[in-house]
Amino acid sequence: MSSLSTLSSVCLEQGCWSKGERQIRVVADKRVKRPSSMSFRVSANSSEKDIRIGLLGASGYTGAEIVRLLANHPHFGVTLMTADRKAGQSMDSVFPHLRAQKLPRLISVKDADFSTVDAVFCCLPHGTTQEIIKGLPTALKIVDLSADFRLRDISEYEEWYGQPHKAVELQKEVVYGLTELLRDDIRKARLVANPGCYPTSVQLPLVPLLKANLIKHENIIIDAKSGVSGAGRGAKEANLYSEIAEGISSYGVTRHRHVPEIEQGLSDVTQSKVTVSFTPHLMPMIRGMQSTIYVEMAPGVRTEDLHQQLISSYEDEEFVKVLEEGVVPRTHNVRGSNYCFMNVFPDRIPGRAIIISVIDNLVKGASGQALQNLNIMLGLPETTGLLHQPLFP
Repeated sequence: MSSLSTLSSVCLEQGCWSKGERQIRVVADKRVKRPSSMSFRVSANSSEKDIRIGLLGASGYTGAEIVRLLANHPHFGVTLMTADRKAGQSMDSVFPHLRAQKLPRLISVKDADFSTVDAVFCCLPHGTTQEIIKGLPTALKIVDLSADFRLRDISEYEEWYGQPHKAVELQKEVVYGLTELLRDDIRKARLVANPGCYPTSVQLPLVPLLKANLIKHENIIIDAKSGVSGAGRGAKEANLYSEIAEGISSYGVTRHRHVPEIEQGLSDVTQSKVTVSFTPHLMPMIRGMQSTIYVEMAPGVRTEDLHQQLISSYEDEEFVKVLEEGVVPRTHNVRGSNYCFMNVFPDRIPGRAIIISVIDNLVKGASGQALQNLNIMLGLPETTGLLHQPLFP
């Protein structure tokens, strides 16, 4: 099997891989296109694919979702999986729906040999990730799905997460992985901090509008709702069926940890501090996320202008779709997919607009975007393994 060293021959300037069997066209600009020709080794056995993937924290929902997505990836095969509490078990005993795949047994992180993999997805809880990633071989490409590297300001991380950052030196090289907006930086990165689900659903519609100065920086109100899978797989009383069914509950009111991540991204665009009002809600559903965003438009701007700006920004993107005027995005219509659907509506209050953005919190909000990022980091078309259509009903 080939290792990551094989990938060093990727020639982005020429737009293709230089070694015979792995010759794949790569699009170097922002447009997402399918390659005109592709040659690759395909096998149902994960260990026989070109690029060996390590998966840390495989027993959680995001880890299982990565495994599901990689089943149809022609190049990425999972050859190392860790899950300390489930060490020694098979993946299908933890997630029976993955029984058809041939996967390695789960092992403890301390027993993992990272010299046998080319790239790593890290799905560990925040606070546990920094020291582990700091100890990984520097040749590995890494996408971290935790919150540990998303905030550039170390003091802000300590304030919101209640503990000191343990890999300050690594933070300097981290690239934030909001794919459609930062793919040029992601392409050159070794370590990518995968965005949170709420920040993905919020920043994708807001960044182009702020960048074009079509909306004001003040009085941005975000009313966001998520399925229960966003809370993870750990046993928690608040997530019991009898606690969440037939009701809606707000949480993290005024202090949700995704607030600084959202404000960091929006402030980067405006080059000034942006503060938002953000309240998340837990919905009695498994998957799905909707962010309803209320904004004030700049003087003379109409909702039609916001709609056209979003269309212009994302017309060449595979995974971000701006719907026709009047069509309301629904979480049902992106379920199980890497798509984000969005639209803009006029508020009944003059000068204000309402933006609705929906994603699957486990795919575009986590594992799908992580795979999209690693594809870019390794010179592959970013849609590889991700063109699953939404599940409906």
